[in-house]
Amino acid sequence: MTSWLITADAVLGAGDGGDVLGPSDVLVQSGAIAQIGPAGSISAEGVPRLDWSGRAILPGGVNAHNHSFQSLLRGFGDDLPFLEWREKALYRYSPRLDAQGVHIGALFAFGEMLLAGTTTVCDFFYLNDGANECAEAVIAAARRVGIRVVMARCFYDWEGAPAQYREAPARARDNFEALVAAHPRTEDALVSIHAAPHSLHGASAEMIRTAHAAARTADVPMHIHLAEERYQVDDSLRLYGKRPLFAAESLGVVDESLVAVHGCWFDESERALLAERRGSLAYNPASNMFLGDGVTDVVDLGRRGVRMGLGTDGGCSNSRVSVYDEMRSCALLQKVHRVDGQAIDAETCFALGTRGGADLLRLPVGRIRPGERADLVAVDLHDPSLWPVQSLAKNVVYSMNARAIRDVLVDGHPVVTAGRLQRIPIEEIEALVRKLTHDWR
Repeated sequence: MTSWLITADAVLGAGDGGDVLGPSDVLVQSGAIAQIGPAGSISAEGVPRLDWSGRAILPGGVNAHNHSFQSLLRGFGDDLPFLEWREKALYRYSPRLDAQGVHIGALFAFGEMLLAGTTTVCDFFYLNDGANECAEAVIAAARRVGIRVVMARCFYDWEGAPAQYREAPARARDNFEALVAAHPRTEDALVSIHAAPHSLHGASAEMIRTAHAAARTADVPMHIHLAEERYQVDDSLRLYGKRPLFAAESLGVVDESLVAVHGCWFDESERALLAERRGSLAYNPASNMFLGDGVTDVVDLGRRGVRMGLGTDGGCSNSRVSVYDEMRSCALLQKVHRVDGQAIDAETCFALGTRGGADLLRLPVGRIRPGERADLVAVDLHDPSLWPVQSLAKNVVYSMNARAIRDVLVDGHPVVTAGRLQRIPIEEIEALVRKLTHDWR
């Protein structure tokens, strides 16, 4: 069922503002929001009703950057420096995963995201093994649990990475094009395909140019990790004689299709260039803190008009996959970094985790307004983490506990009801994860 007449006590995220509507009706027809009005004002003959009394409706969270398989590595590399984390956790365990293992990891990550109110995820995926079987396994997992997914298929050829990560540029392009053809874009599509050269160190200049050309041909964004760690600035200066974003510019890939991931060490000139070229940024505050990466100056980028969204990054470089958690982390990290409690507000961070990510990914979600797809979250206003409701937006960002999230719709489909996944029992996912990882040491 994808058509509903929903009645709730409040709506947050209507339109482009952070305004809160009082008791409201929301009419969903064929998976899209058709009408919003005061409670009792909408008549919809024959449309089933959802009574969300005592609840507020939020737009689903948009996770603009994740590596789903990494949820399986949670706990294996905690409290290690970046390069040691990469060798002892990521490079050690990820080569064990075949398509079935990747599918289980995605079920795990995506199921947990839905329970935490995330309805869209961009999976920057690089366990491709020279083909598309593993990427399709991730997409199948997304369909199985019911989440909206952007498959950012990686282009990766650095010889220092495991063989499973690497492809020649021409093969990566052909596989990307095949994946795009297999998942055509339509208004109600729950799967999108983007291009994703890994980074300046993980992808050669030829590979990055190939990915950019493929993205432009497909008219989709191109995602790339840039300036996450200080050493990556040094590497860029050594390899290209330029700072990371200017190195990317020298390759001809800094334009409106660019989604820079992280950008912790972008200096003022790079932030100005990103704004000038109308590029975007996927900001991962909790992961950046977890790995000790640094702090991305999103306050300055916001002032410059750069499109931004929030990501959780992978489960082994954060340990949480909630975009609502990232809203809080974003606010607190920017405030302490600038030693200014007013550096950024809750409403801005809420927007980054909803419509900001949606705009970056070019998806009709993240807002509650007619014409948008019905990716909606119902939160329990009786949960103490939302008391007292002086400002719903601020409570959602600063104090809301995940237990307040009770129901979730994706494209009008109920995927979480009363705090339970509807497509696959969480107990089944747990059993699969335990069986897969029981002998990992």
